[in-house]
Amino acid sequence: MRYIAVLLFLTFSLLLIAEKKPPYEYYRLGNQADITSTTQSGIVLMGAGIDVDAAFQWMCELSGNGDFLVIRATGTDAYNPYIQQLCPNSNSVATLIIPTIEAANDEFVINTINQAEAIWIAGGDQSDYINYWKRTLVQGALNERILQGVPIGGTSAGLNVLTQFIYSALLSKGVTSSEALADPFNKYITLDRDLMNLSILQGVIGDARVIPRDRMGRNIAFLCRIYDNGWSDRPRAISIDEETALLIDALGIGTVVGKSNAYFLQAPGAPEICQAGSPLTYKDINVYRINAAGGKYQLLNWHGIDGIEYLVSAVEGVLTSDQDNLLPY
Repeated sequence: MRYIAVLLFLTFSLLLIAEKKPPYEYYRLGNQADITSTTQSGIVLMGAGIDVDAAFQWMCELSGNGDFLVIRATGTDAYNPYIQQLCPNSNSVATLIIPTIEAANDEFVINTINQAEAIWIAGGDQSDYINYWKRTLVQGALNERILQGVPIGGTSAGLNVLTQFIYSALLSKGVTSSEALADPFNKYITLDRDLMNLSILQGVIGDARVIPRDRMGRNIAFLCRIYDNGWSDRPRAISIDEETALLIDALGIGTVVGKSNAYFLQAPGAPEICQAGSPLTYKDINVYRINAAGGKYQLLNWHGIDGIEYLVSAVEGVLTSDQDNLLPY
């Protein structure tokens, strides 16, 4: 009887092991076999809202129509049919959901990233990407693929984590511009850095949904905090509006596609007043605005062509600009 009981226990245990779900989710359309294609470097920063078709088509071209991989911490595989329709010649389109540190160190997850010829980081909550992916094998694999010339992009939270400096949004709500301008050390301003190693985005913090959520003020507060942290003495920001994407090619030239604007900010140096409990004063932030109607931006020397250049200042927590309408956008 004891022998039978042990045998039953072992059989039951093996069944449990066999039925244990992996720590990730994986969904794939197209060819189930991997291919290797010749890729070209490129970066997409998308400002959330309705996705911009042209940005995905550009990435597919850079991928050599290889295997297109979407990664995220939560959500579904809804990107798969959308991208496959835009890029019918791609070998495959897959979504990999990586919701834990365990998943971010899983062999299958790393192998899948290593076989991708284009990588897209979906929107969601960037704190998940910091908490689950930083200091894991996923971080190393992503940066290795970047070095190998694989195009990478992201929208919303996916945009946030591509720049060197990151608004990590670790608390329960996102900081608003009014909160950040009133106190640049507001508890909801949480910053991180160095999840991705994209040389052209060093010294930069990214943000999305600029106009509809009025985020210019918080972007300038981020610059003050980056300076205060000692991370950069002339901090920069790239802010992308909704339904808009910035395409950065291998030469560091940025072009806007979609419906609205991209903003490139550079602080002149130290803020006048950047301290806890006090309204922010940070004057003469240089802003360059380009949109899908024309204009380019050379990120290597931080210089725009055929756009609009102006200055924005925060003075005792109030934004103004030297544009005729005094507005920051």
